[in-house]
Amino acid sequence: MDMKNYSSSISGFILLGLSSNPQMQKPLFAVFLVMYLITLVGNGLIILAIHSDSRLHTPMYFFLSNLSFMDICFTTVIVPNMLVNLLSETKFISYVGCLVQMYFFMAFANTDSYLLASMAIDRLVAICNPFHYGVVMSPRRCLLLLLGSCTISHLHSMMYVLLMSRLSFCASHVIKHFFCDTQPVLKLSCSDTTINQMVVMTETLAVIATPFLCILFSYLRIIVTVLKIPSVAGKWKAFSTCGSHLTVVVFFYGSVIYVYFRPLSMYSVVKDRVATVMYTIVTPMLNPFIYSLRNKDMKRGLRKLRGRIQS
Repeated sequence: MDMKNYSSSISGFILLGLSSNPQMQKPLFAVFLVMYLITLVGNGLIILAIHSDSRLHTPMYFFLSNLSFMDICFTTVIVPNMLVNLLSETKFISYVGCLVQMYFFMAFANTDSYLLASMAIDRLVAICNPFHYGVVMSPRRCLLLLLGSCTISHLHSMMYVLLMSRLSFCASHVIKHFFCDTQPVLKLSCSDTTINQMVVMTETLAVIATPFLCILFSYLRIIVTVLKIPSVAGKWKAFSTCGSHLTVVVFFYGSVIYVYFRPLSMYSVVKDRVATVMYTIVTPMLNPFIYSLRNKDMKRGLRKLRGRIQS
């Protein structure tokens, strides 16, 4: 067989999507279009509510508004192209377009991860060191945490995409996924992917594990501090401020760890597509509901925003 180097001559890839069944394309299109619109509207309202209510101009809501913005960017990198492919017969994405999608997907996903860690630090300081909260979580430090999150994430994405661009793709150029994720694309390469896999299992582990360990350490400290509070009401009040954040962390990291921290040989198309849908589409859609349903401050901010819109 003539093994052609597609990395330099291929025009693009074919994305198989979530299902190859023609009868499922339009129902899937309708479902994911609704989910995408809910994500845009929900996260957009969170951002507007926070910026329009001066009482929400605190570190926690600063990070939440940026998390909502990243969730909008995160889903926009993937879902619009997926929706087009669901109604298209070709399901085509260009080679450059695939690498660009992979770059921004990884950048926004990793920024999400660091923002969740920043929010955990915010809760740690608020509960364990409340008298110095204003000094420790100053606007300048919050901004530095945001800029650091974005910088590390984009540098990581750039390095990984540059490594990916050096690979050769032979014969098949059909990606068994609904977007250009790292593992499905690696499966198509006829080059030695050892370096790429090492990066996934080491450098990527460090990029994702660092904020995860930060979150874990923060919550261990929080638990120890809260258990020292004598009253049950006091304990419940302290824990209630962390519930929304902890729920999002479980959803996000549970599916991310399942998808990425396994050898390439253990990659499963169907199971990984389902897990990927969870953190790329479902979690960003649920975030506004998780953070607002039991949050009195957010409810007040949303009511104030609604009042401004109606007036």
